Amino acid sequence: MSASIPEVPDGLPWTIVLGIDPGTVVVGYGAIVLRPEGPTLLAAGTIRASRTTDVPTRLGHIRSQLDDVIRSLKPDVVAVEKAFFGTNVASALRIGEGRGVALSAAACHGARVIEFPPAVAKRTLVGNGGADKAQVAQMVAAELRLPEAPASLDATDALALALTYVHRSRLTGTL
Repeated sequence: MSASIPEVPDGLPWTIVLGIDPGTVVVGYGAIVLRPEGPTLLAAGTIRASRTTDVPTRLGHIRSQLDDVIRSLKPDVVAVEKAFFGTNVASALRIGEGRGVALSAAACHGARVIEFPPAVAKRTLVGNGGADKAQVAQMVAAELRLPEAPASLDATDALALALTYVHRSRLTGTL
């Protein structure tokens, strides 16, 4: 993993939302704490698996690392990027395998799982469902009051999913 994961103490009074940008080689994650003064960055980074190993081994590595992230951060909610249909069937299947790992890890740890299509997260944060990753990263940094966005665009995509959950929950009154 690319960043040190803080160990969240039991009984924290605020909601923790973990976003996961799934994949079979690189998985982005980003966690925020919903404090009274607004969402605050808790952790962000990537999980990387070797391209040279077979898919089952990569998925096992990713699952093990996600289990560690979830165990440490203790999220109440996990927002996962929802599958979208592209023209490359093989890529769509691989993304689906990565999503399955993320969904199962979150569910096994008792988190509430929410899914958002990438365009919904982009539209929620940037106002444009076709926004590029750099625009999303800029908005993530602004919303979390960071001097700059995390270096990994996979991590900022994951944070965008977590922030999308916050925005949509506030609109529906479920937060």
